[in-house]
Amino acid sequence: MPTSIPAPPLTPPHCKPSRHPPSLPHSRPVATFRLDIAYDGTRFKGWARQEGLRTVQGEVEGALEQLYGAPVPLTVAGRTDAGVHATGQVASFEAPTDRHDANTLRRALDSLTAEEVAITDTSAVPPGFDARRDATARRYRYRLDTRSVPSPFERRYAVHWPHALDRPALDSCAELLPGTHDFTAFTPTETEHVRFERDVLEAAWSEERPGLLTFEIEADAFMRNMVRALVGTMLEVGGGRRTVESFAALLEGRPRPEGGETAPAHGLFLIAVRY
Repeated sequence: MPTSIPAPPLTPPHCKPSRHPPSLPHSRPVATFRLDIAYDGTRFKGWARQEGLRTVQGEVEGALEQLYGAPVPLTVAGRTDAGVHATGQVASFEAPTDRHDANTLRRALDSLTAEEVAITDTSAVPPGFDARRDATARRYRYRLDTRSVPSPFERRYAVHWPHALDRPALDSCAELLPGTHDFTAFTPTETEHVRFERDVLEAAWSEERPGLLTFEIEADAFMRNMVRALVGTMLEVGGGRRTVESFAALLEGRPRPEGGETAPAHGLFLIAVRY
């Protein structure tokens, strides 16, 4: 049994997103649009725009600027870290109504973004819709390839974990999560967060198929690295390195050093946003 989870590839030092460029001037009537986005996060340094780095926000905003001839800032439901994927990301923006309708917008954006990004849907939404503030819940999935020989087709999308796991212990940990808890132990000590309580709606481990174990969690909001730290700590319980009782104590606002390792980024997906 290794003593820690291998460090994820492609995890850069944390840095703040750069300030948005001036937004598109609205001298004409404007509409609010919703984008549903999927992406392979392997080669991106996360969602948020960062000077000199390739990010998903930069990719999509670059395409929007080509379409509208001026910067178009996006608001996003969940800012994913470097290497994290999404099948159900949501973003919103405002733009003139006389340039593109929702259908032509989706096709145009798909043709201008990289192959790792797909605009799965576009829609006109009521004025004032905000992808972040209006979201009531986000749902994440973490994937583990538990076979002794890892699948080459899962190497970017599941963490290889061939070690013995106590599945009932994992389930017991997940059963503790629904409800309101203080997740200070599961986010970096140096953080911009000022509120550490989150309301978890659902959490469960399941077998996606033989040899592929998944953890899904839905909550009103998440803090940086929260899901990955939860998974890393639960894997320590499943491996016999800590108890279910010690995991329960962490949900009472214990400091981050008492929590477990942060699991690698590439096993994590943002799969849904609720409104």
